[in-house]
Amino acid sequence: MSTAISAQQVKQLRESTGAGMMDCKKALTETGGDFEAAVTLLRKKGVAAAEKRSGRTANEGVVDSYIHGAGRVGVLLEVNCETDFVARNEKFREFSHDVALHVAAMNPQFVSSDEVPEDWKSKEREIYEDQARDVPEHARARAVEGKLAKRLKEICLLDQEFVKDLAEKKPRTIEELRAQLSAEIGENITIRRFVRFELGGQ
Repeated sequence: MSTAISAQQVKQLRESTGAGMMDCKKALTETGGDFEAAVTLLRKKGVAAAEKRSGRTANEGVVDSYIHGAGRVGVLLEVNCETDFVARNEKFREFSHDVALHVAAMNPQFVSSDEVPEDWKSKEREIYEDQARDVPEHARARAVEGKLAKRLKEICLLDQEFVKDLAEKKPRTIEELRAQLSAEIGENITIRRFVRFELGGQ
């Protein structure tokens, strides 16, 4: 009887190794769901190079732009890589432009949850605590943190589902796209910052 592999297990392995989703699922299936064995298997296959890459400096890259709605929305986005050779790579450029398009459409507030200020999180918690007054006390904290985690996924670019994938059964997140490209190209790729302008906005 084969071991059932959950989406959470696959996600955790992908985040740990930077390998593609299918590679992670296959490795977990082959190792019967053993996480450490799956990491070792991916390393042996040469797929999981992200750990080595993550410590390398990414000072090259592009500043991409996207204008939408006859000039009503505009985005500037900086995506970094390690070499100018990769900065000229067609896949890297396509990824950068796709992310700029995504920012225009989905209006994230931060690149990742690490950037979200603690005072912002505290204010959100206060709102959710007020909303959870009818929840039993032993489950209240978990309910509040669950709502906060969901909200962070909505406003953080890396956690958002890619706008071009929304019609798919299993949309990829921007982080999954980044990790996949990093594994394919063999360099550390990071989304450094973005700014989104909307006509008449603040």
